[in-house]
Amino acid sequence: SLDDAIAAAEAQAKQTTTVEPTVRIKCLSGSMLITIKDAPPNHETGLFSGMIYPKGLSKNSTCLSEYREHIGPLRYKLPLRSCNTMPKETDDGGIEFFNTIVLQPHLKLITDLGRGYHVRCAYKSRDAAMKPKKHLRKHAQKPQAYRSDEHDRRDYGRSLDKQRMGDDELDMEDVYDAEVSTNDTPMPGCHMKIYNEEHKIADDVKIGDPLTIVISIDAQQLYGLHVTDCIVRDGLGWGEQRLVGEDGCPMDNEIMGQFNYTSDRLAANVTFPAHKFPYTTSVYYQCNVRLCALEDPSCQQAPVCSGKRPKRQASDGKDDEAMPATIEVFSGLYVNENENTNDSDEDAVYKEKTLEDALCVSQRTFAIAIAIAGLILMLAVVAAVLCIMARRSTKTVSNSGSSIYSGPYTNTAFSHSS
Repeated sequence: SLDDAIAAAEAQAKQTTTVEPTVRIKCLSGSMLITIKDAPPNHETGLFSGMIYPKGLSKNSTCLSEYREHIGPLRYKLPLRSCNTMPKETDDGGIEFFNTIVLQPHLKLITDLGRGYHVRCAYKSRDAAMKPKKHLRKHAQKPQAYRSDEHDRRDYGRSLDKQRMGDDELDMEDVYDAEVSTNDTPMPGCHMKIYNEEHKIADDVKIGDPLTIVISIDAQQLYGLHVTDCIVRDGLGWGEQRLVGEDGCPMDNEIMGQFNYTSDRLAANVTFPAHKFPYTTSVYYQCNVRLCALEDPSCQQAPVCSGKRPKRQASDGKDDEAMPATIEVFSGLYVNENENTNDSDEDAVYKEKTLEDALCVSQRTFAIAIAIAGLILMLAVVAAVLCIMARRSTKTVSNSGSSIYSGPYTNTAFSHSS
């Protein structure tokens, strides 16, 4: 019977056990190497065909990787400074990077077999997260520097299924030959933190919410700081906006103003309204921190900014190479759009729509009105032509019995013959 067939099918479905994928994470310099074993295969081929992408970046994203009839474990390289990966500093001075990736066993559709995994990597410091580990390996290549004027998408999320690499082997892009450092002067640690209006670390805000960026260096008696070259990025390699120039002055005060420095020159902060790119919720901020010697009087001077872009100040004969160091700091957060606007905005929109001189017409009604107006105009033209023709016809009939003689005049009454 039908009931028995349904019961048998349900019992067979219960007996069929689904193997849950096993996820392993290897924290590399500048990226996470994610290995997924036992991904759900296709029932026909027995191979995996699907995609892996960070949550929210399933469309038109360089962070999405596709796998077609893949054999073996899936390998996916997730960058630390893009693709919705966000940093978070810990209380012990370390830093963690976290993200959520989606494993979808279909190339076009989202099914209930998809899985989401929250991945996280912890590092002792920013330098440990960004600088490659020094391994004594021959013919290893040093990674390319991450610069603001480069738009190279090779560092974004991609699959590594075509590379033969063991679970305990590092990517060649993440290591380089050991180098000996001759700098005996320890550099202070540098930090960037973004706070919300509640003076808490901001991780998820809305457009227009007040944010405060605080850039600081470790307390010591040798160096102060100058903040320069600040940029906001989309994390996809598609767009960026310059916020602070090389001179430390803001590029656009409506987006971000000038940094305020503490008296000891160990910290600087700026408050600005939250903003985002129109196609993603992730924003990444990056600044250069130029260290200066506290004994130098110019170290205590803040940049002089006016309405016009100031000219670059002369170095007073000092060599730029004599500067202690320039440290790059970065941070990021999620910025969402405002779903519920305030009452004043709603009233303004309502009043704008109900003005007496405003007229809203649908496309269909407008097309019908244009057609009717055109028909009326054609009828008016035809009527005018008929009226003109009728007038000409009447004039021709009334003048048909008359004639005009233009020859010599002869009066027959007075004519006579000789």
